[in-house]
Amino acid sequence: MKIIDEREKNLDDKAYRNIQELENYAENTQSALLYLTLEILGVKDIHADHAASHIGKAQGIVTCLRATPYHGSRRRVFLPMDICMLHGVSQEDFLRKNQDKNVRDVIYDIASQAHLHLKHARSFHKSVPVKAFPAFLQTVALEDYLKKIQRVDFDIFHPSLQQKNTLLPLSLYIQSWRNRY
Repeated sequence: MKIIDEREKNLDDKAYRNIQELENYAENTQSALLYLTLEILGVKDIHADHAASHIGKAQGIVTCLRATPYHGSRRRVFLPMDICMLHGVSQEDFLRKNQDKNVRDVIYDIASQAHLHLKHARSFHKSVPVKAFPAFLQTVALEDYLKKIQRVDFDIFHPSLQQKNTLLPLSLYIQSWRNRY
C-alpha cells in the first residue's frame, strides 16, 4: 500500500522541491520493493533493512537522473529544485540540453547523493546475511551508471549514457559469485 500511496502522490508530475523529497519518494517505492524482496527471501534483519533503505534511495535517485533526457524531451524536469537553484540552473536549461558547468554541477550533486547511499549500504556488508545478497545485486547496475556519468563529466545528455553495458551480466555474475553487493 505504501508504494501505491506514494505513486498516487506523484501523479501530478511536479519537480521535487529538494533532495529529501526525492529520497522519501525512493524510500516509499524502491526501498519498499526491496523490503518485499527480503521478506520473500526469508530475511528478517535490521542491517539488511537498513542496507535496503539506502540501496532503494540510491536506485530512486539514479532512476531520476537516467530519466532526465527522456522527461526533458517531453518538456518535464523532475530534478530537485533546491539543487538547481543553488547552482543557478533553471528547468529550461535541462529542456534545452544545456551542457554548461552549472548544469553538470547539479548532476554531480545529485549523483554524489546516490553514491553516498550506495557506499553507506555497502558499509553493512559484513552485518547483512548472505541470504539477502541476491536482493541487493542491483547495486552493480547503479554503480555502473554512476561511473559512466562520471566518465562523461556529469553530462546527463551524453549519448554514451543511453547505451547498454554488454559486460553488466558478467559483472553481476562476478559480484554474485564473490558474495558482494
